[in-house]
Formats: sequence, C-alpha cells, structure tokens
Amino acid sequence: MVITYHGHQFFKLQYGDTVLALDPPSADSEYKSARFGADIVLSSVRHPDFMGRENLTAGDKDPFIIYGPGEYEVQEIFIKGLSSKTQYDGDEGVNTIYYFNMEGMDILFLGALGSTNLDPEVLEVIDNVDVLFIPLGEEGVLDPVEAYKFGVKLEANIIIPMHYNETQLGVFLKEEGTKKKKAEDKLTIKPSDVSGKEGEIIILSQS
Repeated sequence: MVITYHGHQFFKLQYGDTVLALDPPSADSEYKSARFGADIVLSSVRHPDFMGRENLTAGDKDPFIIYGPGEYEVQEIFIKGLSSKTQYDGDEGVNTIYYFNMEGMDILFLGALGSTNLDPEVLEVIDNVDVLFIPLGEEGVLDPVEAYKFGVKLEANIIIPMHYNETQLGVFLKEEGTKKKKAEDKLTIKPSDVSGKEGEIIILSQS
C-alpha cells in the first residue's frame, strides 16, 4: 500500500488498482485538492474542507462516497464508520471515524476528532491498529499532547499526524521525546513492515 499526503486531512491510499481518498477538500474549501481517480471517498465531517469529489473522477473511476456512520463493503474493503464528536470550525457536530482493513492492515482514520472521550461501544470495535491517522491542532480537533497520549492508548503500530502546523507538530514530537523528524514524500508499507512497531510516528510531506 502506498500512502500519499495532500495536506490538511487529505490522503490517498493505493493498493494495486484500488484507490481510496480520505477527507478530500471541495471546491468551496480554502484548502487545495489534488486530481486523481478514486474508487472510494471517505468524508469524516459534512463540511467543505472534507467533502470534495470534484477532482476524484478520472478514467474508469467514479468514486463511491461515504459520508457517515454505518457499515459498508466496497470493492472487497469492509469499512466501519463510527460516530464521534467534532468542534471543527467552531460548531459541534458529528465526526465519523473510519476503521477498515486494506492489504491485510487495520487502518484507523480519526477524521476531525474533537474529543478522546469516545463511547465504549466505539472503542470495543477498534481491535487492532496498524496505521493510525490522527488530527492535532487548534481548530476544534485534538491538541498535540492529547493526540499523542491517545495514539499511545490505541497501541497503534504506526502513527501519521495530520491537520497540524509546524508548532503543533513540534509539541507532538516532543511528547515522543523527538525534536524533529524528516518528512517522507510517501509511505510504502506492507503487513510485515508494521509488525513489531510500537507507536512509530511518520511525517509525510505534502504532495
């Protein structure tokens, strides 16, 4: 699986010919999008910053869009959308956490999560976390210290931060005991790569 970061909370995950997009911004967002064909789009919050699909139809790909909690199966990928809360953009609303397996790895995308006080039923669903996408910042999502502690609590093998500015990222890394990490252009991983890792933080540069 290849993971590419396009800024804010927008990621592209690709395994073989299957392409999944996470929280792509729309044309009404201040954040820039990227153009590629996707099979599946997951949007965590009903907000222009996370609900784009304009640039994700290309060739024979017309994405299946998932906007909220529920259970879905698309192209042999089983996806669980779990309800949580966000205070993104100053308004309390529903944030959908997405938990799914891709190329034999359990992926947890927290979206614009605003509180780590999740319902017990939600935590029961989250069994194993190979790759965790976690938001840290000041716009109604987790603060950097809280985000780091939550990543440790979830016992994620790999942690990929998102949504941050450089100051917030610095605080997050300080919690790990690291001053700075070199950003990678993309992350190429397979199940054997995550086995045995314990909370390794990987920073992806914006493509």
